[in-house]
Amino acid sequence: MSVFASLKEVIRVLNEIRQSRAAIGFKLPALDEAISLGVIFEESVRRHGNLLALEFEGRSWTYTQLNQEVNRLAHLLKAQGVKQGEGVALFMENRAEFVISLLALVKIGAPAALINNSLGGEALVHCCKVTDAKHCIVGDERADVLAPELPGLPFGQGHGSCFWMKDAVDRKAPDWAMDASQAMQGHADLGLPETPGILAGDVALYIFTSGTTGLPKAATYKHQRLATAANLLGKLTLRPKPGDRLYLCLPIYHITGLGPGLCGFIAAGGTVCLRRTFSAGKFWSEVQAWQTNSFVYVGELCRYLVTQAPTDAEKNNPLQKMVGNGLRPDVWDEFKSRFDVDRICEVYGSSEGNVTFLNLLNKDRTIGTTSVEVALVKYDVNEEAIVRDDAGLCELAKSGEPGLLLGKITDITPFDGYTDAEATNNKIIENVKEAGARWFNTGDLVREINVGFAMGLKHYQFVDRTGDTFRWRAENVSTNEVGEVLNSHPQINMANVYGVEVPGTEGRAGMVAFTLDADSDFDLDGFRALVDARLPDYARPVFVRLQQETETTVTFKLLKGKLREQAYHLDKLGKDRVYVRHPRSGEYRVLDADFYQKILAAEAGY
Repeated sequence: MSVFASLKEVIRVLNEIRQSRAAIGFKLPALDEAISLGVIFEESVRRHGNLLALEFEGRSWTYTQLNQEVNRLAHLLKAQGVKQGEGVALFMENRAEFVISLLALVKIGAPAALINNSLGGEALVHCCKVTDAKHCIVGDERADVLAPELPGLPFGQGHGSCFWMKDAVDRKAPDWAMDASQAMQGHADLGLPETPGILAGDVALYIFTSGTTGLPKAATYKHQRLATAANLLGKLTLRPKPGDRLYLCLPIYHITGLGPGLCGFIAAGGTVCLRRTFSAGKFWSEVQAWQTNSFVYVGELCRYLVTQAPTDAEKNNPLQKMVGNGLRPDVWDEFKSRFDVDRICEVYGSSEGNVTFLNLLNKDRTIGTTSVEVALVKYDVNEEAIVRDDAGLCELAKSGEPGLLLGKITDITPFDGYTDAEATNNKIIENVKEAGARWFNTGDLVREINVGFAMGLKHYQFVDRTGDTFRWRAENVSTNEVGEVLNSHPQINMANVYGVEVPGTEGRAGMVAFTLDADSDFDLDGFRALVDARLPDYARPVFVRLQQETETTVTFKLLKGKLREQAYHLDKLGKDRVYVRHPRSGEYRVLDADFYQKILAAEAGY
């Protein structure tokens, strides 16, 4: 880098620091402090009442109008028995009524269980039970999925209430639910007396992780963290101002869309332009039509956009800044240059974790820096275990070397855990640098990298997830949980699940290897029926490998390292046969040479 270029970079970095000054004085709310998203929203109503808060499918609400709708629903919920501290399941697609319902619940102080709307069956029942949901708000579009499960749920047995929210289709509410869309219009639009007294330490939300078997873990999200996401995370990432416009197509039940997206813009008086799902074909035309200057992403969405043929709509687009996670280095540079985006703020974190990284200085190809005390420890991928020295302490990874990321648990960086105590304990590591301290295990491999002048702040890059979890279709997939489902198939003996790379996609596709229990032809139809019934689409294995024998350690732990390396490559499989799930039909077929070449050329449709 030339002297001029170096000086230019120093000036740019100093300017980034200057623009973040609004967040410098932020103080983490004490747990006994009266602060919540409801209070933050009401403050924006007072300051920006006439500005647009939300736009969705041709409808729009100013902050005053949105607040009135939220209050009407909140008063209805209270009148029907919803109390502060009682969990309420929220099961709905991305739409305006989801936002209204969420804000109504936080104003009451009733923890909202934000349920993945792709779930059904026992997964849905588990999500409601593990959060002790006494009531449910369901969208018309998901009512048919919920209905068969009602007999096993408290609010389906007359012990709580079900509230139905109308969708675009003109239908009546089912007989087991109240039409909240209509009933709320008869209630007052004034504020609630409970809202000012809600404390930072009170539970605001339950956000679910994994969910690959219908047994997701519910991460507890207190108002302290939600207020921090609204008041700090937004200012450090998208830096929204009144009048800024956000393109939001990520699910609000995920923290990426909820935190810096919805909460950050509500706190700033910006406008959220909400979309049910992502569409690569319509993205740029909508960005132009809606004049959105901000975007919340996951890496997969960005990859889809750069693989689209150039269009007139992408030229001179208003998009200036974006925040999200999972943007891979090979897509990063092309996206930034092709679409002329000035600021990409990659964020690293999880719903339940205590570690957050921010690309505060707008460096390229990095998750940024953190103020949390972290440790990168050596990790044996084959043994799937932390490497420890003779004293029993963790060996630290060298600079540039991938290491397992741990975050120190303190009063300022707590780990609130899950609703399941055993799952909580499994994420805590002791004897890291010294005896006594406790650390949160992120389950991710990260390395320290050199990004040039950065005010002395260390910067990092995400490498991969460890063996028990991989990411596919913007969702986390637990190999253990998928394996438990597959092992219920009568022919399968010890399913070994892992993720493999597929050209042209983000994350890793699911692959399973196993031997058959009996000398018989593999029942592909039965296997597909099992995975379709028991697993969400993102957790269904894309590749199936029938092995001659299963390899384990001396302690009978399944080996994954070699299998990941061999993946589905036909020249590395020996006598094993591999089946592939075709993306359009969903059928499992033998992987032949022609389709294998399409996969390698990123032309198979994944």
